[in-house]
Amino acid sequence: MHRYRSHSCADLRSAHVGDTVRLSGWAHRIRDHGGLLFIDLRDHYGLTQVVVDPDSPAFSTAEAVRGEWVIRIDGEVKARSAETVNPKLPTGDIEIFAREIEVLSPAKELPLPVFGEPEYPEDIRLKYRFLDLRRETLHKNIMRRTKIISKIRELMQGAAFTEFQTPILTASSPEGARDFLVPSRLHNGMFYALPQAPQQYKQLLMISGFDRYFQIAPCFRDEDPRADRFYGEFYQLDVEMSFVEQEDIFQTMEPVIRDVFKTFADGKPVTDTFRRIPYAESMRKYGTDKPDLRNPIEMSAVTEHFAGSGFKVFANMIANDEKVEVWAIPAKTGGSRAFCDRMNSWAQGEGQPGLGYIFWRAEGDEISGAGPLAKNIGPERTEAVRTQLGLESGDACFFVAGRPEKFMAFAGSARTRVGEELNLVDRDRYELAWIVDFPFYEYDEDEKKIDFAHNPFSMPQGGMDALQNEEPLSIKAFQYDVVCNGFEIASGGIRNSVPETMVKAFELAGYDQATVEERFGGLYRAFQYGAPPHGGMAAGIDRIVMLLCGARNLREIALFPMNQQAFDLLMGAPAEASPAQLRELGLRMAPKAKE
Repeated sequence: MHRYRSHSCADLRSAHVGDTVRLSGWAHRIRDHGGLLFIDLRDHYGLTQVVVDPDSPAFSTAEAVRGEWVIRIDGEVKARSAETVNPKLPTGDIEIFAREIEVLSPAKELPLPVFGEPEYPEDIRLKYRFLDLRRETLHKNIMRRTKIISKIRELMQGAAFTEFQTPILTASSPEGARDFLVPSRLHNGMFYALPQAPQQYKQLLMISGFDRYFQIAPCFRDEDPRADRFYGEFYQLDVEMSFVEQEDIFQTMEPVIRDVFKTFADGKPVTDTFRRIPYAESMRKYGTDKPDLRNPIEMSAVTEHFAGSGFKVFANMIANDEKVEVWAIPAKTGGSRAFCDRMNSWAQGEGQPGLGYIFWRAEGDEISGAGPLAKNIGPERTEAVRTQLGLESGDACFFVAGRPEKFMAFAGSARTRVGEELNLVDRDRYELAWIVDFPFYEYDEDEKKIDFAHNPFSMPQGGMDALQNEEPLSIKAFQYDVVCNGFEIASGGIRNSVPETMVKAFELAGYDQATVEERFGGLYRAFQYGAPPHGGMAAGIDRIVMLLCGARNLREIALFPMNQQAFDLLMGAPAEASPAQLRELGLRMAPKAKE
């Protein structure tokens, strides 16, 4: 028999009754039932119940065993009695009567519990991540992650893509986030950068004549951590294709994304055909470019119903600024003063002066509006709002006013809040869509200049003609995102592969040709020697896994994440470098500036 096990803790069934077996694993839970000891033995694969009676030679050893000790057990497989069968366990029909127990590794008192998975401080969980990973839910999430990545590889290879690996030590590139810099020992005073994404390399692969590239790529960005974004590093499905237009990307990648979700959705519905939602429409209807389409609420402009009305706050804003609009956030079933007042209080907590509302109720055969706004604008305008929005008795509507670019984000948050508070969101489904026609440029209020709104390597719609003859802020990009349940899970574009167009696009953002050649020299030079039209995308592995595991935080689907302060509590990183290391790199620490 093998030194440690003849079977795993998930293998044994009724067919093994009478067999002598050997198992090894962790003592998950120990119960004393009047002298009879029960040990739930756990390994990577599952759980098996072990019984040790006082007559067993193993009993004295079993009495000493504590939770999370690693032990080996030899014993006989027996059938459980009908009343003790555990249908929740694959091994629930049998148990092992122990004849011999060997302690392979005792455990000190645990700093956090494994059995039962109670809530516990996150910093303790991260410091002792090797214990945290023994918890059933986290362990399953990590295994699910590996299966999702394997499925992605299978689907990409099935779509005739080839997997390539691109360099980790590279040059700094403005991708919209801070670089991690790596000092060079061989070239003192010079630095490599860790790639924010393999963007330039995958384009160079297309120019090199490879046709369909993909990579499960590590990416590095010095951005603040949050629930849906790791600090420092993350993984993405990186994709690039030659001789394609935007629609080719959609037709190729939509089945891959859909099939990954369907495979791991546990029976929940998944969108069959992704909607195509223009960026401008998404912002006006949902207040965000990553809408949760499980929420049925769509916002509408109702400016005309408030222009010249008795509600002077809105009416004066409309009269004094032609760019002012009033947007309605309909709230089906939200027609109670208590709910409306609760939303108003929420808005004030968000730093807003309030959230105007109307709610409708039946009075005989009539439906009438109630609330301060209804009184101010009168019954005719109130009815016009109700008719436009298709609302009924028992419904409500909230209103925001101003220049849309100023209130859009708040309006989107209010829409989300209303949908969640009224349980309008269908949480048991995956709603996927493409967001298209992103603006190519945006105005940077801090720098008082035009800058790229998204990816600077995208092709502007209309090409050189648009760059030369259209107002820059009106130009759209061949840029697209995939969104799912309120998260952006992928982003991509058709690339700007024409040297003259590339230079012109950067010029409008304040970069001269010399800067373009210096900062993007490899890519710019490559475009001079026969570049195929190409495009691609990158999908966030971590966010996809988080959604498919039903987790609310990325730290629940990663092996060894950092905490919210960007510390690796397990390994003690970041840490100070020794004086010898700094000398070797030609570096010296500058004193901290006094605050």
